[in-house]
Amino acid sequence: MKVSRKLFLAMASFIVAMSAVFVLVTHLVVQKSTEAAVAATRGEEIESLAEPLVRYYQNHGHSWEGVRQLDFNEWSQAHKASFLVLSTDNNVLLRGGDETDPLIKRLGITKPVRLNGQTIAVLYYYDPQVAYLSKMRIGIPISVLFLLTVSAILFIIISLAVAYWLSRRLTAPLNQLIPAIDRLGRGEFGIQAPVTTKDEYGKVAQAFNDMSRMIQNAEDVRRSLVADVAHELRTPITIIRGKLDLAQQSGQPMDQESLLSLQDELIRLTRLVDDLHLLSLAEARKLPMERKVTSLPTLLNRIIDHVTPDADQKSIRIFLTGESDVPAVDVDPNRITQVLLNLIVNAIHYTPQGGSITIGIGQETIEGSTSGNLRITVTDTGPGIQPEHLPHLFDRFYRTDEARARISGGMGLGLAIAKGFVTAHEGTIDVESIPGKGTTFIVRLPITRERYYKP
Repeated sequence: MKVSRKLFLAMASFIVAMSAVFVLVTHLVVQKSTEAAVAATRGEEIESLAEPLVRYYQNHGHSWEGVRQLDFNEWSQAHKASFLVLSTDNNVLLRGGDETDPLIKRLGITKPVRLNGQTIAVLYYYDPQVAYLSKMRIGIPISVLFLLTVSAILFIIISLAVAYWLSRRLTAPLNQLIPAIDRLGRGEFGIQAPVTTKDEYGKVAQAFNDMSRMIQNAEDVRRSLVADVAHELRTPITIIRGKLDLAQQSGQPMDQESLLSLQDELIRLTRLVDDLHLLSLAEARKLPMERKVTSLPTLLNRIIDHVTPDADQKSIRIFLTGESDVPAVDVDPNRITQVLLNLIVNAIHYTPQGGSITIGIGQETIEGSTSGNLRITVTDTGPGIQPEHLPHLFDRFYRTDEARARISGGMGLGLAIAKGFVTAHEGTIDVESIPGKGTTFIVRLPITRERYYKP
């Protein structure tokens, strides 16, 4: 059953039920009110009849035998009224006046005669004014019931029409979303549903659109990954195959130089596969790590000593700046070494002859936290990166050179692996760059131990 139909049936049931309850309650209230008003008009007369009857019943041993000897003719003539007294088993005990029993019962006032809280008889009182009021007592509730019923029917018809319109209107955004969901299920990634409202339905549609875009982006990344892996594998495999085919066709044993070139290509293939494997483990949060409390200033000094020969070849100066005391962090030193080494080697690669690289380290406080982060920056004086490249810099196989030449870069996995390693440590890595002035990479790692080392 459609949601609109369920919603309509729920509202229709509620409207019909509430209308019926309103009609019945109003009818009962009016009926009881008119009966009480009629009874109140002859309270004294009825009591003057009931008292002698109660005394007679008491004086004759709780029996009505001989009750007809009571004479109420003068009372009836004086009040121009008729009355009827019935026993509890509906037998006529006494009557007075000129009116018939059925008329007295139908238009008269009914009064139970009680003794010590127990009903011993039923008294019906009738006179012309009471008859008039009784007719009103009967007619008013019937008229009210009729008017209420007619009004309730009209109200129900109008309400059902409004309920039907509301149910269609409220479910219209869902009806617009369903075709988009079906198309997404058939593989049309990136499909967008119309957002026509700003309420919860609009938020659902917007969430669907965001999800569809994310699926499209993920599919694009998957396709790009397959293409990039194929591209990276094709070149070394082609070289290896070509040389092996040449050696097979010549029938001559391969010399040392040919074997060395084949080994280089195999090493490159192995590195590519290993890098992809590490990246996959990092993104799946299954990267094995051996954490221990580590002094990052000490780690940076070792890295700087390692890369200093390459920097000296380009007359690049490397500066390490930071606070006098920085807290230690609980990290895997080998993984973090790989991250920082990648950033510093990239900085040396892109920094021109005679430039400089500044490595900064310091503590950042986080509002509402007692620990904070350790902030490491690597700033070069290279050509910088264009703004359109910054959002994709940490993607797999992404290079800022569209020609994909390996002369200006590697396979495009270094920064993606660095981000995976930092994320595995619950940290972040960001980049800031001004074209023509240089680039800054910022690594933040959470501080988990209150131990301090001096750089």
